[in-house]
Amino acid sequence: MTRIILVRRSVLKAVIYRVLIMIMDFTTIYLFTKKAHVAIGFMIVSNLYTTLTYFGHERLWAKIKWGVLETP
Repeated sequence: MTRIILVRRSVLKAVIYRVLIMIMDFTTIYLFTKKAHVAIGFMIVSNLYTTLTYFGHERLWAKIKWGVLETP
């Protein structure tokens, strides 16, 4: 795969993952607090820093060749 495709793949994976986590974050915080504004606020802040962390982690692992099979 080319580098551009790998970056796009990482972005798409990060977006899909974050949507699922945002739903889980909102649901969990709302169940504990019964306050939608608190759950939304937590969901937004959490989404910002964890998305960047996940993307960086994914790009780092894309550079590590351990466990990757090379095709001829």
